[in-house]
Amino acid sequence: MTHPKNISGLVSFWDFQEPAGQPRQAIGSFPASLREGAAPVERAAGGIFGDYCAQLSRGQYFFLPHAECGELRLRESLTVVAWIQRHRKPEIECEAVAGMWNETDRQRQYALFLDLRIHGGADNVCGHLSSSGGPTPNHRWCMDAAIGGTRIPYFDWHCVAFTYDGSEARTYLDGAFHPRDSFNPFPYPGGIFQGTADFTVGAVHRQGSMGNWFVGKIGGLAIYRRSLTSEEISSLIVDPS
Repeated sequence: MTHPKNISGLVSFWDFQEPAGQPRQAIGSFPASLREGAAPVERAAGGIFGDYCAQLSRGQYFFLPHAECGELRLRESLTVVAWIQRHRKPEIECEAVAGMWNETDRQRQYALFLDLRIHGGADNVCGHLSSSGGPTPNHRWCMDAAIGGTRIPYFDWHCVAFTYDGSEARTYLDGAFHPRDSFNPFPYPGGIFQGTADFTVGAVHRQGSMGNWFVGKIGGLAIYRRSLTSEEISSLIVDPS
């Protein structure tokens, strides 16, 4: 297994070792400190890159205000990788893992989602992109996303990722690229909108408030300024046992 810090192009990597009430500190070229949102986020034993991980419940998230997002404001290419354990929640809705995505104010940029529920994306890894910040023309929502074709099980650790190289987006589950006609890879030559969204983990701002909660554990999060290769993505797989 390759540690995320040893792959070139790293912007920020968080291992979520800190206890509730403390900022979560990144390493990388942009060592940002994530703040807790509406409520403290507890840490749980049994992490991926250390003894602990973050335990996110409904209504909990991390954020970085847009004014402090710095190198996370990516426009031409990127990779988002997260090591997560997905848990069930009472409602059926998409689950935001991490990115800069404000639907309320039409400031969509990029975000890694699960269970997006468009284009048959239920229970799959999804990489959402917007070149305009608003909805896709002739649609109520943004419909532009790479969507895999393999369901993500609950209560086990998985590595989920999406890449964008300026021309197309791809999603990966546990290091594997699962092709899906028209959606994985997803052609998208428009680039990424330069908006004013905050960077958030575990939720996004939509319909006037925070939501699209990710419920479960997150053991690591890495953002790169380039599209990682399939070989690099597969090298990031961790066996937590």
